[in-house]
This record gives sequence, C-alpha cells and structure tokens, in this order.
Amino acid sequence: MKKNIQSVRGMNAYLPKDIPLWKHIEIILKKVLQNYGYCEIHLPIIEKTLLFKRAIGLMTDVVEKEMYTFNDRNGNSLTLRPEGTAGCVRASIEHGLIYNNQEQRLWYIGPMFRYERPQKGRYRQFYQLGIEVFGLCGPNIDAELILISARFWKALGISNYVKLELNSIGSLEARAHYRNALVVFLKQHINELDPNSKQQIYCNPLRILDSKKPKIQKILKYAPRLSEYLDEESQIHFSSLCKFLKEIGISYTINQNLVRGLDYYNRTVFEWVTSNLGSQGTICAGGRYDNLVKHLGGKKIPAVGLAIGLERLMLLFQILNPDFVFPPIVDIYIISIGIKEQKIAIQLAEKIRDVLPNLKIMTNYKNSNLKKQIARANKFGSRVVLILGENETTLKEVTIKDLKNGQQETLTQSQVFQRLSTIFL
Repeated sequence: MKKNIQSVRGMNAYLPKDIPLWKHIEIILKKVLQNYGYCEIHLPIIEKTLLFKRAIGLMTDVVEKEMYTFNDRNGNSLTLRPEGTAGCVRASIEHGLIYNNQEQRLWYIGPMFRYERPQKGRYRQFYQLGIEVFGLCGPNIDAELILISARFWKALGISNYVKLELNSIGSLEARAHYRNALVVFLKQHINELDPNSKQQIYCNPLRILDSKKPKIQKILKYAPRLSEYLDEESQIHFSSLCKFLKEIGISYTINQNLVRGLDYYNRTVFEWVTSNLGSQGTICAGGRYDNLVKHLGGKKIPAVGLAIGLERLMLLFQILNPDFVFPPIVDIYIISIGIKEQKIAIQLAEKIRDVLPNLKIMTNYKNSNLKKQIARANKFGSRVVLILGENETTLKEVTIKDLKNGQQETLTQSQVFQRLSTIFL
C-alpha cells in the first residue's frame, strides 16, 4: 500500500481557516505603507548563489549552514532566497532604480527559505514583509522606519506587548577593531565557552554577543563594549536618532549586545521584541547597510531597511486576540431545491454580482434538504440566504432570510436587489 506523500519538513501549508487572519494583518500593514508613500516591488524567489555569498558574508550561519542551494540544468548555482534585502539591492541596481543616488522607498512581501530546526514561529519556508530605503543617509530615515513599525503595532493593537531595542555597530572599520578586541577576550575564556561559541570565535565572533545562553551572557558582562570602539560619525548618528525618538515619544532600550547575523549592516541596528512568544521573540529587525549597494556593483549609496516575520506576528496577534472575529467567507448563500432551481440560482447569483459587485456570494450545488443548507450557510458566516424552491421558481420569486435577525420574506426577483442593497448598506 502506497504511503501518502507528506510536505517537506518546515514548509507548511496555510489552510482556508488561516487565511482570513493573514489577510487581516496584510491589509493593515499595506495600508500603513501606502500612507507613508512607499512603493511595492516584486522580487524573484530564486537568485544566483553568488549574490548571497557576497552580500551576507561567507562566514555567516546563513551562507554556511542554512541556504537551499542547487545547480540548474546549465550548471549554474542558484539559491532560494534566505532574505530579501540582497535581492532588492540587486534588482534596484540592475533596473536603474538607484542610479545617481536616486531616492527609493520600497517594500515587498513573500516567502524566504532557510534550513533551520523548525519550531513554533520559525519555519524553513517563512514569510516576511521587508522595507528598503535607498539614497538617504541621515538618522531621520532610520527614525521613520521605526515610526512605521510602531504604527504597524498600533494598528494591530499590540503596541503594549512589543518593545524596541537599539544599538549602533559603527562603521565596518570600527567594527573590525572591536572584533579583534573581542576575539582576544573570548580566547581568554575559551574553556568556558560551548562548542558553537568556540567555532564562532574564528568565523563570526560578534554573533556570540547575541547568545541566549545564561553562561555565555555571564562571561560577556566583562567583555569589551562595542560602544567603546564606535567611530565619531556613528556616535553622532546614533545620538541624534536616540534624541529624536525621545522627542516623538518612542520608548526604547539600548542593547549593547544587539548585533545582526548578516555582514552588510553598519551603524543603526534595531529589533522589536516580545516576551509572549518564548525564544522566538523578535518580530521585526532592521538597520543600516550603507556599503552594500557598492559591494554588489553599484555606486556608494546609503540604505536602511527592516523585515517583519509574518508567522511570528500572526502568532502574537492570535495570543493577544483569542476571540478575534473573522470576516465572513460569504455574505449571501443561495439555496436551491432541485436541478432546475440550481440553474436559476446560478443566473441569479451572476445578476447580483453585476449589481452589487462587492458582495461575496456562494451558490449551493448539493441536493441536500433546506435545514442542512441553512446550517452550511451559517458555517460560512453568511448574513443572508436566498431560497429557490419549486414554488419560487414557478412564480419567479425568491425567499430571502436574514440570518442575523431571523426575518424572512418572499419577493419578486427584481425586488431582491433593492432588499439586498438595504441590508448591506
């Protein structure tokens, strides 16, 4: 007996019951972005592997362990995108969107892929909304991205359950000096480190700062601080950003151990975190990457961006809103008794869609009794059922029942449109 084919581990299907909440959250996020004048861009899911190796860094966990990479029929190495920034930069260079330091404010949404250990809120195919801004170098645009994300949380009603953490990781040169000092310190404590941290000393020591292990954090209390190695320009930039956030009432905490796992970041980095999701508490992360455009073949153009993990955001929203009322699947459910009546029901549904195009209408095609069909209408959240039986068909009438108040009346087909307009005003 053949076994059923299962989905790939960590790559989930989102079922019809899940989609209304996805749509609810997406609509809110997109409306905020529209209010700020940001433009949508659609990016390929597959890119050349070299793009991510060059952008993210060869010694990062993403490139070393997590990418889905394969050769196509021509022997080209391709990768399912593990994040969106590199692809957005590549597309913007290739299509001249940021030629001569043109300003661009872009956003995108879609699946990303990383080979990680699946757990709640972290999957191998996961969805992100990303925002990227090119051509603006001052701290004000950093602040705007933080303001946009804060407005997301306000619109979703979760502002009281997320907090902002900030840091500055300085210029690439300043970070290199700090890296050397950190490596010297960590080698002095080599016997106290776990195997993973020992390996990271030689490939990406700054990632150790982000360790969640209490023993590692205890050691790091005595480590040199990145803030002590910041260049003057980064200090001024970060100070101006913090001052402005205070002035406009955005609360934050400076987390000196906050770094990013990708090599291209510099200066401002930030995360929105929550304590309601356990270990997967980061729902939004971002920062500046002023050198990436040039590194990928363009001119030196300042840039800043963020990404939101939609699965984590949805989980948080569900936890905080267990009684959230989903919008109905249909507004009108048309019940027909008999084959002849089904054909008339189809024609009636099309006429209603012509007159009232915003309504969601479903037509029944099962020869079940009236009671079962009304139960099905209630299951789909329908406000109204239209009933076409033998008598209604003969007299060219329709029985209309309002499931909200139980009122029922029989009208001519021409009167139905006016009655529906009144109900759904």
